[in-house]
Amino acid sequence: MIAGRHLCQRPTPSNTGVKWNMRFVPMHELLQPAWEGRYAVPSFCAWNAEVTETIFQVASDMQAPVILMSGPGEFPLNPPDTMARISRAVAEKYNIPAALHLDHGDCPQIVAACLEAGYTSVMLDYSTRSFEENVAALKAVVAKARLIGATVEGEIGSVGRVDDSTTEGAKTSTLTDPSEAARYAEMTGVHALAVSIGNAHGIYTKLPIFDFDRLEKIRKAVGVPLVLHGGSGTQPEYIRRAVSLGMAKINVASELCKAFRDTYAQQHATTPTGWLPTLLGATRPAIAKVVERWFVLSGAAGKAK
Repeated sequence: MIAGRHLCQRPTPSNTGVKWNMRFVPMHELLQPAWEGRYAVPSFCAWNAEVTETIFQVASDMQAPVILMSGPGEFPLNPPDTMARISRAVAEKYNIPAALHLDHGDCPQIVAACLEAGYTSVMLDYSTRSFEENVAALKAVVAKARLIGATVEGEIGSVGRVDDSTTEGAKTSTLTDPSEAARYAEMTGVHALAVSIGNAHGIYTKLPIFDFDRLEKIRKAVGVPLVLHGGSGTQPEYIRRAVSLGMAKINVASELCKAFRDTYAQQHATTPTGWLPTLLGATRPAIAKVVERWFVLSGAAGKAK
């Protein structure tokens, strides 16, 4: 990506000749068994090789399926084609079912770039737009993704954010209407649906309150796996109950960033002239601890096939 230019300003690339490493599978191949088996697959924000390697190491140790995600917030560091190459190179070392996912794509050009790069799942987030515009855009993405077997995630209702550092999500939340969610899933053909039930992106300043009655109605109305955005900091009992009610994918980003930031700050404070790679490497155990906790909490540990 050219410095100073947003990826949305690039022309839409062709998808001709897409070839991805078979270690990455379409995300719905991970979510469907999770949805039916009442566990969830964590989707971890992976912004470089070191974080990707840490996630895979823990997934391998715990025999857990895993989703790597990146999006507009991560692409200024590594654009889609670079991130896909990094992810494939790391994935070749491990025998773990995994998907490579575009999180919160904000325009069709980013979706196209990720599909061309080899992402096996994409999300176009038009949740703050009108129902009609959201449906039309996602139908087009589904049609394109279907040609290469990729998964598509949509969002109905809008999941907001609770801190200033988080880039994902809208400024405010709008709760998902169950009947509207059912219409949206049917009309678009999306494989997974992100919903808003009181969850939010970022590190919660106070504990969230989930509307589980709403979630149960959504589960009964919608015939696809559901996605929980804003998993970081959520009460464990909420996570377990949400998974039992159809949440088959849980996004985890802010907890990883906090683990990295806090550990690096401590390392830098105690060793201000330390060798930078050593200081950065010292953040990996803290990241691994977050990943391990989520594999256990989601029920994904031991579910790799």
